[in-house]
Amino acid sequence: MPAMTRQGAPHSMAQSRHQRNTLGEATSPYLLQHADNPVHWQQWGPEVLQHAAEQDRPILLSIGYAACHWCHVMAHESFESESIADLMNRRFVNVKVDREERPDIDQIYMAALHAMGEQGGWPLTMFLDPAGRPFWGGTYFPPEQRYGRPGFPQILEAINKAWSEDRQSLENNASALERHLQGLSAPPQIAQPSQADETAGSTQQVQTYADATLRPFDGVNGGIGGAPKFPNAPFLEIWLRASNGDPASAHGQAFLRSVTALCNGGIYDHVGGGLARYTVDAIWLVPHFEKMLYDNAFFIRHLTYAWRMTGSDLFRNRIEQTVEWMQREMLTEGGGFASSLDADSEGEEGKYYVWHQSEIEEVLGDDAPVFIRHYGISRDGNFEGSNIPNRLNAPDISEEEQRTLWRCLEHLHEKRIERVPPGRDDKVLADWNGYMIAALAFAGFTLDRRDYIELSENAYRFVTESMTREKRLGHSWRDGKLVLPGLLTDYAAMSNAAISLYEATANTAYLTDAEEWIATARSDYHDGSGGFFLTAADAEGLLTRPRADSDDATPSGASQMLEAMARLSGIVGDPDLLDHCWQLATNLRAASPAKNYGTAGYIASLHSLTHQRNIKLGAPPHTGAFAEILRKQADPATGVSYVDNKPTNYFGHSLPLTENEREFAILCQAQSCSAPMTAAQISDALQANRGNA
Repeated sequence: MPAMTRQGAPHSMAQSRHQRNTLGEATSPYLLQHADNPVHWQQWGPEVLQHAAEQDRPILLSIGYAACHWCHVMAHESFESESIADLMNRRFVNVKVDREERPDIDQIYMAALHAMGEQGGWPLTMFLDPAGRPFWGGTYFPPEQRYGRPGFPQILEAINKAWSEDRQSLENNASALERHLQGLSAPPQIAQPSQADETAGSTQQVQTYADATLRPFDGVNGGIGGAPKFPNAPFLEIWLRASNGDPASAHGQAFLRSVTALCNGGIYDHVGGGLARYTVDAIWLVPHFEKMLYDNAFFIRHLTYAWRMTGSDLFRNRIEQTVEWMQREMLTEGGGFASSLDADSEGEEGKYYVWHQSEIEEVLGDDAPVFIRHYGISRDGNFEGSNIPNRLNAPDISEEEQRTLWRCLEHLHEKRIERVPPGRDDKVLADWNGYMIAALAFAGFTLDRRDYIELSENAYRFVTESMTREKRLGHSWRDGKLVLPGLLTDYAAMSNAAISLYEATANTAYLTDAEEWIATARSDYHDGSGGFFLTAADAEGLLTRPRADSDDATPSGASQMLEAMARLSGIVGDPDLLDHCWQLATNLRAASPAKNYGTAGYIASLHSLTHQRNIKLGAPPHTGAFAEILRKQADPATGVSYVDNKPTNYFGHSLPLTENEREFAILCQAQSCSAPMTAAQISDALQANRGNA
């Protein structure tokens, strides 16, 4: 299969190429959505920058993604307009970027927008000089002045005038932003405390951060703050870890209330399964209907922990429904998972998902009153005259009513698939697939669903076979074409996926992959101070080399790598790897003060490092008393390994294996391992340690 590097087209390409829209040559579904625009869109690359320099024109950079509703709005209003396109084509070199395919580019220019004092979001609209330096930007602009925002043509004319008549001011802006961006890329200044001080400080840092994140917790509706409201998986992870598996603790209550709200709100697609990206309100009712792979991966993970904590059927049901949706709508040929489903269908946001009460009555007949009562349906509707099914105010339910509701949901889904579905972005991203692979392996082990593990292994095989060249991961695959080289997030997510599959299967081949990927990351992505850049050393040169130590919707690449390294060190007992964990933790700690709540991923991985425990089983992974004990453990810092498949020496300590063949477990923590234990003994030990974690 051909591979695509990030080096752009050769300079020998004819100049006429820049006088037409060339996105038809792209593989990204988002770029292909714009292939018929009258705008002369180009893909990002050095050759485009050189053309801008030769023409002495500024670059109009537009960044978005296929499922983005406001990206579609701006495209329809402005990029499909002949008059606006003519203005763009005469005055600018126009470049389109898929932020999911090129998060490195997006990170740089989103940081520039933030530096201008703007909140950010997509579509991201930035104006650059021919060297790629940003000097001004924004997000969505309407075609004429409204919403308190200037019209896009006005913006274009103003930028063109400034470029012609006040170039020095723009150059000054560009220079200042370039210095700011370069500062963001610089490794942090690190003081080197003693190992004991670092351990004590890190342990306190986890608790302090966990307590701080409770302050913006919405105690009524769950989640963080008001509208709009995002699942915020990194914060959920913090509350989960701080709860130490106790559902009655303050952090445990915050975690469970939030996950329960996600299960019951309109943010969850009750008819077809799957979680939307966020809601526009504070009560989880009205979603922004796009569905992202990463959100659903973390949702499955947190549902699994919620089930481990409570045993509630609600969480198990949502896991099963979400996986069914994944298999039905997100699985691509070959076993990888697609990136997202659009918010829009037939040009309307949410049209595929909403219902009029009359439709429900027609489809469900005599069962309709039960469904209407339990799913918040009304004549007036709860969204622009239609209804988003939800369970936010649902009454208690009997077993007979539950059977009726399952039947109703099946009938509604059968009716819904007759509608025009939202578009699917079917590119396969290595990091997002890594999140889902890990979640499926974990849920499969927890619920004893071998089919989930098989689904996970198939996706893993797709990434390792179709998205790898000479043992190096790519980032994005579609239609046989691979974007290389991969990002740090790809190596980190796939390392964690490999470790999760090892824990679920005892197959040591997964550990070998994780070891090799971590070694590649340490070689090709290091920053010289124990931390990481997002891009490889041999990747395309950008304005700056973006770092990997700040969260966005997903944990930062460096925090994911710390998680993988900490988990692997607990399994293989490698002191050198553990030392590298502490170097990375120190690097992230130094970088964290300026990022505030963008460091939840780091705190979660720090918890894995400082509270690390590993249960080494002399037993099969899926059967017996030990499996039942492990399926109720709700501590993400507790890992599993299998002593019959690895050397029996950990951190220099020989393990006293039993003389007979009975099943046993060994508990290792703080570089010390116990004697072999029975199932009852390991259960008692884990319970005793619960208050110390």
